Amino acid sequence: MKILGIETSCDETAVAVVEGSGGLEAPLFEVRSSVVSSQIKEHVSFGGVVPNIAKREHARNLVPVLEKALRGAGLYNESGIFNLESGVTQDSRFQILDSMLAREPDLIPPLKTLLQSIAPPEIDAIAVTRGPGLEPALWVGVNFARALACAWEKPLYAVNHMEGHILAALLHEKTQNTEHKTPKVEFPILSLLVSGGHTELDVASAWGKYEVLGETRDDAVGEAFDKVARLLGLPYPGGPAISALAEMTADKRGLDAEQRGKNPSFVSLPRPMINSGDLDFSFSGLKTAVRYRLEKEEQVTDEFRATMALEFERAAVEVLLAKTCMAMLETGAKTFILGGGVAANTRLRREVTRVFADEFPEAVCILPDRALTTDNAAMIAAAGYIRSLVDSPADPLASLEAVGKLRLGGVGDVQ
Repeated sequence: MKILGIETSCDETAVAVVEGSGGLEAPLFEVRSSVVSSQIKEHVSFGGVVPNIAKREHARNLVPVLEKALRGAGLYNESGIFNLESGVTQDSRFQILDSMLAREPDLIPPLKTLLQSIAPPEIDAIAVTRGPGLEPALWVGVNFARALACAWEKPLYAVNHMEGHILAALLHEKTQNTEHKTPKVEFPILSLLVSGGHTELDVASAWGKYEVLGETRDDAVGEAFDKVARLLGLPYPGGPAISALAEMTADKRGLDAEQRGKNPSFVSLPRPMINSGDLDFSFSGLKTAVRYRLEKEEQVTDEFRATMALEFERAAVEVLLAKTCMAMLETGAKTFILGGGVAANTRLRREVTRVFADEFPEAVCILPDRALTTDNAAMIAAAGYIRSLVDSPADPLASLEAVGKLRLGGVGDVQ
């Protein structure tokens, strides 16, 4: 089953074509194409993502990204126009698209041009991120997907972005020297999803059946990375900048506990909620502790800045691991999946691998390819495949709303 995935939840405009097979018992995914257009340069001067700018850039980027994804999958065919099997005229269908894309008028001319120049691609369904995310950005993708589903007469599936991050662990970037392999998973599956917008522990009793066990009460861990990077004068996005500085610092000075205690630049930060007894997180206080410590320092040297980056990263990772271990013991999970943009962090990946080898050797521990940790449409297409097996498709002519605070497995989710 070939699924076209569309992702616009934040500042990446992404389209992918994924072939799913194997059913719910053993889902297998082949990424036929995956195109991501980043907006970092549009937001860097603001130190974070501006929703209305993200919305504008999605409207500009979706059609060229779609075209590139179709070409990459070998599905771009210039020998036809609309699929008119239903008897709806082209003019009537254009009027429908005008109505669907009233919120995104900049999308209408390039989409009409594309639809008039290519035949409907040989796909079986379309999947789009419904939420969570920035609602202005989400609406662009949702309405774009509705328009394509109507124009090409394809089933449309609304996807939870967090389910996509879970399934990203089953995807692999293919190279000439490696074969596509899907890890074998057993239920229950525990997932730690960490990004700029979310930090949560979820358990799945089966594909499509999820429960949120714990989540952040304030800042997401990725958000904390960005805010601390700004305090330290590091570039946006802050996560990679802090990680690079922390790794360089640890490599150069080998800061074990004894050496850190003797270091004049030594800092000690709290591990928020590490002993709270529940599975929730809090990272706002950790960010504030960094700010207070910086204010006490008479001169913030490069050495102090590097030491702070290392200690902050250690504190965040220790909290994430402590809660994960608690959740593993509570759920008896047989599979663990790490997902989200922060899953690319070197220390987190290294420590997760070590902890599971030492403390949960019987569990399957799956870390996604780094290239697939950030937002992409391949994971949305994969989630769309699962949705096609457990849900009825959405009606593109009916109201399909973007939901910025959509919860995985909660009220208002697609189940």
